[in-house]
Amino acid sequence: MKKLLKMIGTVFAAVLVLVVVVLPITGFEPHGRTPGLWLTGEVVTTPVTDWSFVDAIETIKLQTSTQYLLPHSVTTYCVSANGQLYITSLYRAGMTYPAGRSWNTDVARDPRVRLKIGDKVYDRTLVFVTDPAEYEAAYQAKRKKYPRQKIPPGAKFMIFRAVEG
Repeated sequence: MKKLLKMIGTVFAAVLVLVVVVLPITGFEPHGRTPGLWLTGEVVTTPVTDWSFVDAIETIKLQTSTQYLLPHSVTTYCVSANGQLYITSLYRAGMTYPAGRSWNTDVARDPRVRLKIGDKVYDRTLVFVTDPAEYEAAYQAKRKKYPRQKIPPGAKFMIFRAVEG
């Protein structure tokens, strides 16, 4: 019995080392609509003054911090307006922010995120857009960039601006 327990303990320790050491290095990124964990890539530390380059990119990856101390990453849409970067989240009729979207709930609790655009990674803070003029500019940029996206009746976009920090 002691040998069996020792063997199980050894296997458990090996798996734990694999998870703690290997996954943060290699990442476990989202694929399509399947969420992931860590985002890896070349970290950009210089300020970005014009995010218009994202208009040529269909989707980006966004990593949040969960209440369980594990990262949660998703693939999502982004747009630029007036040189700023905006992340959008569609809420169908009856859904209320932040419930209904795991990453939105995480951002409401801790707005610090990691964004992966191409092979580059940016550490940012998401700010919920409440100003009507700013919201409208980002919304119009979203409609222009994604004209085929269907918006169900009664749906509303939650829009976040990515800022340094």
